[in-house]
Amino acid sequence: MSEPSLRIAEIYESLQGEGQLTGVLSIFLRTTGCNLRCSFCDTPFTSWRPEGSTKTLSQILDAIRDFSADHVVITGGEPMLPTGIVPLTQAIKQLGKHITIETAGTIDRSVICDLISISPKLSNSTPRSDLGSNRLSLDAAAQDWASRHEQRRLQPQVLNALLDRYDYQLKFVVDHPEDLDEIQTLLSQLRQVSPERVWLMPQGVELAELRERHIWLAPLCRKFGYQLCERKHIEWYGNRRGT
Repeated sequence: MSEPSLRIAEIYESLQGEGQLTGVLSIFLRTTGCNLRCSFCDTPFTSWRPEGSTKTLSQILDAIRDFSADHVVITGGEPMLPTGIVPLTQAIKQLGKHITIETAGTIDRSVICDLISISPKLSNSTPRSDLGSNRLSLDAAAQDWASRHEQRRLQPQVLNALLDRYDYQLKFVVDHPEDLDEIQTLLSQLRQVSPERVWLMPQGVELAELRERHIWLAPLCRKFGYQLCERKHIEWYGNRRGT
């Protein structure tokens, strides 16, 4: 039987910049390939224009051993897309690492993880023809993806299954205050979710843009008892790969 393999875009060590583990030194393992096409995707090299090379499980583990961090963040793209994610998490756990999986919550696999960071995609993620200059434009080739994205972006049954099995955080990308109505509607379809497990993250990849959205997003977090998810890695390193 051949050794499991995954297509990997990058592996690097940095500080976690989002969610409850912000500031924790972590090894980031980024798979390539995604079943969605978010208009604001900040890693288009794993979705719209997927890059990367196929690595065996042994090669991935060797790369992880090159770093000192005790935390491993498996992200994407959509890391739950390849079946190889299951044996990968089993092998990483045997190294004694803490595992976070960052996923959109549209695919359910029996992975091993200590924290599942789920980012359900709101309607603001669907590609449109009227996107601003900071978004990916919707050309003719992307129109079919827009339809598929809209059909796939929310899977409440999958979300509930993941919430039932794992320690979790729910992370929503917020573009406008009106997005809160959509978040509230989705949460009403899920099993009881504690407000402190919900993180609201401003959409944007420029520090000034993020700070502008913090002005109205922070009071909304206070109102609903949610957490404000600052994108600290952009503040620390700027919007660039490998951070």
